[in-house]
Amino acid sequence: MILAHSPQAKGRVERRNGLLQDRLVKELRLEGISDLKSANEFLESKFLPALNKRFTLSARSSVDAHRQGSWNLREVLSWEEWRVVAKDWTLGRNGRWFQIDAQHEPLSLAGRKVMVRELRCGAVQLLYDGVKLRWKELPARPLKVPEPPRRIGRIKLFKPGKEHPWRQDRVAIGKEFWRREKARGAGVKRARHQAAAPSGKPSLRSGLPTAAAA
Repeated sequence: MILAHSPQAKGRVERRNGLLQDRLVKELRLEGISDLKSANEFLESKFLPALNKRFTLSARSSVDAHRQGSWNLREVLSWEEWRVVAKDWTLGRNGRWFQIDAQHEPLSLAGRKVMVRELRCGAVQLLYDGVKLRWKELPARPLKVPEPPRRIGRIKLFKPGKEHPWRQDRVAIGKEFWRREKARGAGVKRARHQAAAPSGKPSLRSGLPTAAAA
């Protein structure tokens, strides 16, 4: 969209809109027109020719003051949408998937927004920061590649399987093993206390003097 940045241009636009919203509506009502197709036909065949014939004025000078713009109208009159580039350098729009060429690797486009421009002829352009990118269209949505295990420093994190020695019985690892070891240790300690009670000797860790020392 190219906006009007001058009061004169804005005034012309608003006067035209006011004319169409007021006089055109009344003319359609007088003609008994209430559907879009008939309204478009009346606008092109009767209303606009009569309006131009009545209000058109000849220019004071025949010199053409229009200036050649730097715009490419094929690209200006287009549809533009922003899309985020995936980690595999692909992006999608309206069910179509595009793979960005590897020659743009220095741009580090993964996770960045790229503009998808569709021209009126159906051609598609991908742009990043005003630069047109090379790409190819994929036949289908790319499959997600599983991410490798995370690394902390040089340690590779992974979850051992059931056949791993750490998960086998009688191996000093795993919750079940240490739960049994804790229960066995508690039983041994209980047995020691029970054996020391009939002899009258305090336990070694109680801190009390023995009977002989007393």
